[in-house]
Amino acid sequence: MASDGTSKRLRQLALTAIGGRDPLITGLSVDSRDTRPGHLFAALPGTKVHGGEFISFALGKGAAAILTDAQGAKIAAEALADSQAALIVSDDPRQTLAYTAALWFGAQPATMVAVTGTNGKTSVATFTRQIWAELGHSAVNVGTTGVEGAWSAPLKHTTPEPITLHRVLAQAAAAGVTHAAMEASSHGLEQRRLDGVSLTAAGFTNFSQDHLDYHTSFEAYFAAKAGLFRRVLPEEGTAVINIDDPRGAEMRAIAAARGQRVITVGHGVGDLSLLAQRFDATGQDLRFSFGGKTFQSRLDLIGGFQASNVLTACALAIACGDEPADVFNTLPHLTTVRGRMQLAGRRQNGAAVFVDFAHTPDAIATALAAARPHVMGRLIAIIGAGGDRDRAKRPLMGKAATEYADVVIVTDDNPRSEVPATIRAAVMDGAPHATEVGDRAEAILRGVDMLEPGDALMICGKGHETGQIVGDDVLPFDDVEQASMALSVLDGGLP
Repeated sequence: MASDGTSKRLRQLALTAIGGRDPLITGLSVDSRDTRPGHLFAALPGTKVHGGEFISFALGKGAAAILTDAQGAKIAAEALADSQAALIVSDDPRQTLAYTAALWFGAQPATMVAVTGTNGKTSVATFTRQIWAELGHSAVNVGTTGVEGAWSAPLKHTTPEPITLHRVLAQAAAAGVTHAAMEASSHGLEQRRLDGVSLTAAGFTNFSQDHLDYHTSFEAYFAAKAGLFRRVLPEEGTAVINIDDPRGAEMRAIAAARGQRVITVGHGVGDLSLLAQRFDATGQDLRFSFGGKTFQSRLDLIGGFQASNVLTACALAIACGDEPADVFNTLPHLTTVRGRMQLAGRRQNGAAVFVDFAHTPDAIATALAAARPHVMGRLIAIIGAGGDRDRAKRPLMGKAATEYADVVIVTDDNPRSEVPATIRAAVMDGAPHATEVGDRAEAILRGVDMLEPGDALMICGKGHETGQIVGDDVLPFDDVEQASMALSVLDGGLP
């Protein structure tokens, strides 16, 4: 875990131990099983168990210092009293760990942006990276799909815990990456994972229901996202705000109150204003304005909402110093984000099959509504809800699908520890006329089989994911692959 084999004193990490001890630290760990001699072990408060319960184990593995809060110190008081390890007690140990990790690894790409919102984070981060790459910058995006771009690495979480995050950022910088666009999840913001990242700009896409299994209320969920502007983005940074969203004005006010420069993006309003869209079978033409000038460009992307994501990415690139005209010239070269309105294939009759990550009521409504202008015939939707997650959104997902699709199939989507039929029944409560097909592969086959000329199928929920979580097992499952197989089985459709 050590940074290139080097060691640091606590004072070099801006930490002061109770009693003035200043041991030589050889690495950082947040999982006691990863602790090695000389490590600083962070014992953090958790949703189920406090990390203080593992302090004794970390000390037994040779931890030289313990970072925790008052509760953690109390839990492990006896073990700490018998140890020579330094003790750092913080009111906010998660934030302290984030700053410590930033100092420990010591490097990150020079230009960093982050984007938050219920939907669109992956798309905006990826489009920002693509724009930068077109402009000649060595760039990556960091989030749900891992680290992609000029340097790549897998990630387990959208916003990794600080030790992993800063190790990855330091490795990217060492590989020559100069620009990075990050997804800022509500969990990551609430848990202070981004607090050590030096941001030039930050974006807000939208706000709708999700993650209420973790956040206690809509307001707590919004407050977590607002932390990107209230706390993480510095006062000299630039906030890019989707002013179309009902909470956009509130987020703009939060950023302005910090003294941050604000660039608003919207339909017919805002600093970067979308004036018109014209749709066809393979994409759309955009007309928009910025800085008193009007621009027109081609976008080979399906879905009207993609324009908002792309323009948000443009605004982030502009906020980081690139010339607006140069940024807008990259738009015809942007490609579909994996698992986001992705064309999986077509039947021989021309009917299209798309895969999208939409897994909230708003995202399903947005994806289906956005696909409609590209579809001459029926729009068929396959939806499902994940287990062990926000139960309240399940009937709302069904309702959203029935409002925007002509035919709805309800199937399984990562049931986890719950009974799949129970989850499907909850979704069906909002879509009583939908067809229920528990096996996801069969549901996709049936959906593809329904397609007639001019129709389109939207497979919602899993997007880029390559596994189906059933119980404690992750079974191989890829919606794009399954759609391709269904096309081949039925009529040798074009992948």
